[in-house]
This record gives sequence, structure tokens and C-alpha cells, in this order.
Amino acid sequence: MAKVTIIGAGQTGATTAHWLAERELADLVLIDVVDGLPQGKALDLLESLPIVGSDVHVVGANDYAASAGSDIVVMTAGLPRKPGMSREDLLAANSAIVRQGVTSALQHSPEAILIMLTNPLDAMAYLAMKVSGLPRQRVIGQAGILDSARMRAFVAEELGVSVQNVNCYVLGGHGDDMVPLTRHSNVAGVPLNEALAPDRLASIVQRTRDGGAEIVKLLKTGSAFYAPSAALAQMVDAILSDRHLIVPASVYLQGEYGQQGIFFGVPARLGRGGLEKVIEYRLHAEEQAALDQSAARVRETIEALGAFG
Repeated sequence: MAKVTIIGAGQTGATTAHWLAERELADLVLIDVVDGLPQGKALDLLESLPIVGSDVHVVGANDYAASAGSDIVVMTAGLPRKPGMSREDLLAANSAIVRQGVTSALQHSPEAILIMLTNPLDAMAYLAMKVSGLPRQRVIGQAGILDSARMRAFVAEELGVSVQNVNCYVLGGHGDDMVPLTRHSNVAGVPLNEALAPDRLASIVQRTRDGGAEIVKLLKTGSAFYAPSAALAQMVDAILSDRHLIVPASVYLQGEYGQQGIFFGVPARLGRGGLEKVIEYRLHAEEQAALDQSAARVRETIEALGAFG
């Protein structure tokens, strides 16, 4: 059976393990620096599996040796975003966490594919690729699945339809400058700009951009973890099951969408080798301009990494 290691046994990491264990995709390892935390959560999850009928093995550890031979390493560790904190504020602390985690994990699993969640996402994915020396196919950031799911949920709620009828695509940097492509999004084939009044559509677009901050404000002591972890599980599934699934994800661009040398949210096809292909939409001028603006912000954050070595 395949093996997946999740770095960070907090709410997001543990919930990712939960989703994956239910899918019976792989044996799981939870890694965390806090003594007893990954061990306790792994044992609790393991004891739940007879109830749901899953035969995967789950262990927790503080030592990366337990992760040896992993097919995928998921990075969720990092400081959470707090009220009033920008994603860029997380750079200094989380860059140190990512450097250490990626280096330690790949020492024991040199063939692993990295899936990044730690914020600021696009910059941390870039850092992971540079630290690891891996090709772009093996470093992928989770961003657009989450943002698109939020938009789908808001549209479905607004129109009173099943979320399965709603298709939304959110590209760009994972932050305030994300770009919901309303022209490419639809409800059972009906474009969003026809299904929704302009003011309602604009409201949903803005709520999507504010999705993470809205939850942080409500929780007061944490950030979202159900939806981010479900998105991570979908990416792991797409890779291990070799689904050739096209999802919005943060990948390293080499000229696609007019961008070079940054991680950025675009439609990406995922299979057993990781990133298989970037899908390029034909964009209108205003859509391309919005993506360019988002890319400029991502580039600023990536360049700021230089201040932390």
C-alpha cells in the first residue's frame, strides 16, 4: 500500500489524515514536534477505523524516521493566520518551519511528491522546491481547490441548488488577490453571470476572497481546517489513484499565463507523477490583467523570502 506522511498534527493535519483514512488510500504517518500529539491523534484515528471499515495503518511520531519511504509528504505545519495578520506576516516563522520539514522528510523519502499547505502558500511552495531541488512536477501547492470550493458553496447556497451542479474556478495567488473566473464558472452549464444578478455575483466573489479571513474572525483562536484538509485529500487521491484530474493548484510556472519563475494558482492536471500538465484558458484582457496583478503580489512575497536566508 502507498504511504503518506503529514507534517503537522494540528487541526488541518489530523483532519487530512481523517479524510485519507476513510478513503483507504494509503498508510499514514503524522509527524509533529509536540511530544505525544501525533501519537495520540494517530492512535485515536486508528481505533476509529474498525468502525468505518478501513484497513490502513496510522502512526504518529516526533522522529522523521517513521516517515521513511513515503510516496507523498503533505506539509501542513506552520503558524496559523491570526486576526489582522497578513499572509506575508507569516513569512519569517513559517519559512524556517518549511525548510526544516522538507529537508528532514526528503532525507527519509527522496522519491516523495510534496504537497504544500503552509501559508503564505505560493511562497512556501517556491521555498520547498528551492530547498529540495525537486523538479516542478513533484512540488504542488493546495490553494485553488479550497478557494473554488468556497465559491461553489456560496453559489449553491444563493441559488438553492446542489453543490454538484456548481463549477467554479479560482486562479491566481492564494490570498487577497485571487482571481475567481466567473466567465468560466457555471451552474449546470449556465454561466454565473447569467445565473446571478451582478450585485449578488460581486458579493460572492468578494466573500470568496475573504473566505479564510471570515473564518479566522469567527473562530478567534484558529483558522479553517475542514475545507483545506478535504482539498489536500482530493489532491492526494488524484495523485495516488493516477486520476489525471484537473484542479486549480499552485504550481511552478515556466511561461504559462505569461508568468515565469513563480508558484501560482492555475488549472493543473494531477497524476501518479504529480503535476502532469498546466491547462491554459483563453482569457479576456481584464482577466489576464487581474492574473498579472495577482502574480505581481506573489512575486513580491517570494522575493521577500531572501530576507530570511
